[in-house]
Amino acid sequence: VCQQDSSTTARVLRNSGKTSSRGPAIKLPQGWWDHVNCWPHAAVGDVVSQPCPGFLHTTGQVFRNCTELGWTDPYPPHDIACEYGFNESLPLERYFLFVRIMYSVGYSVSLVFLITAVAILSLLRRLHCTRNFIHVQLFLSFIFRAVLIFIRDAVLFSNEDSFHCHIYTVSCKFATVLSNYCIMANYSWLLAEGYYLYKLVSASLFSQRKHLSWYIILGWGSPVIIMSGWSFAKYLHEDEGCWEMRRSEWIWWILRLPVLLFIIVNLLFFLCILKILVAKLRTQDMPGNEFNHYRKLAKSSFLLVSLFGLHYILFAFLPHKVRGRTYEIWNFIELAFASTQGFVVALLYCFLNGEVQNEIQRRWRRWKMKHRVQLEHRRKCSSMSQSGGGPTNITLLFKSASTPESGLV
Repeated sequence: VCQQDSSTTARVLRNSGKTSSRGPAIKLPQGWWDHVNCWPHAAVGDVVSQPCPGFLHTTGQVFRNCTELGWTDPYPPHDIACEYGFNESLPLERYFLFVRIMYSVGYSVSLVFLITAVAILSLLRRLHCTRNFIHVQLFLSFIFRAVLIFIRDAVLFSNEDSFHCHIYTVSCKFATVLSNYCIMANYSWLLAEGYYLYKLVSASLFSQRKHLSWYIILGWGSPVIIMSGWSFAKYLHEDEGCWEMRRSEWIWWILRLPVLLFIIVNLLFFLCILKILVAKLRTQDMPGNEFNHYRKLAKSSFLLVSLFGLHYILFAFLPHKVRGRTYEIWNFIELAFASTQGFVVALLYCFLNGEVQNEIQRRWRRWKMKHRVQLEHRRKCSSMSQSGGGPTNITLLFKSASTPESGLV
């Protein structure tokens, strides 16, 4: 585990501040994770020290010897050197495990509801329209986001040695880029929702099919441009970790500014929509049913934009300024809300949609009626066969009645 050739050891000795029997201890870009510390590769005979975990607020150190058989047991033991009982799970480790389980459950629930919503809007032909097409694209952006979260976790946590010893692969960074792309797509498709509703309410002559390609460009194309600029900036100026670090604020403004613009423009759209709806209601220029339909749709979209906008403004700026217990609570709330956003979207735009509910009820009534007719037909057939008037007799009777000459023979 700890062996290295002498030339590699000599190169890395100058880059470490740890003490060893041959001078500074070794610091390589990979190592071995023992669930408490990351132990770098070392040459046989080296003595390497590691400090106690920072959250324990102690200055103790733990040592290991590198032998031909590998690392020795730590001395002094962790519970003595760090003044903590390591027989139990570390509090920070328990916290992150709990948070990971929590947001995994949230994304799983969202995934189930989103896939079901996409299936409903895609399979029921009466629900095929531009508005529901935009809904489906919004659902897909949340589905991709949830799937990429699971892929990113699989990449990060597939190897504890790599994760805890700060070894970050290209696949890890690529998963972060795609995850951020899906978040951008969430807000861009919300903007497409707002723009579509505004044009639908304000314009009397509005070609929905003509504008369909523009919605696709806005929803899926604009995040590509934004993420390309952000990725180049990260690669050139902040190529650290899995690209989740926020040391250079100006790089993160490449993501923040477009999202804030999406939110502000969407809010302006909905203010205009409310103004137009109120004006048309006063002039009685819109039927009551149509007005209620637009009002409910505007209410759902406005609620989503308000919730998501408030969530983004709060959690995009404040988390990096808080520490300790406050950060743990803040991080838990952020991940809980983010993981259930897809569930909220599917609920408002599909499962609580009156048009969708009416179509599902109509299909259900049709299926029940068809099933009842089939049962009654089977009962009649069985009763006729028992009474002797089976299918053969019915066929003969039909033939005799349809042949005029049969009565003259």
